[in-house]
Amino acid sequence: MKAEIHPDYHEITVVMTDETEYKTRSTWGKEGDILRLDVDSKSHPAYTGGAHKVIEKGQLSKFENRYGSFLSSAKADETSEK
Repeated sequence: MKAEIHPDYHEITVVMTDETEYKTRSTWGKEGDILRLDVDSKSHPAYTGGAHKVIEKGQLSKFENRYGSFLSSAKADETSEK
């Protein structure tokens, strides 16, 4: 490896959304920094059952409020074409 072209690789602490933590090595931050995750495999809908968590957080209702008329008019167009 060439000298002085690579970022510093050091130990940091990663804190998951449920407050569990682990130590790892990274180029992020400085030695001893704490990286707090907003989303991880324990809280992201893709890992925890998909739409269930999205519905709980109101994301589905926000989507329906924003695009509801668009979706219902698209369904009306489909039924009128048949």
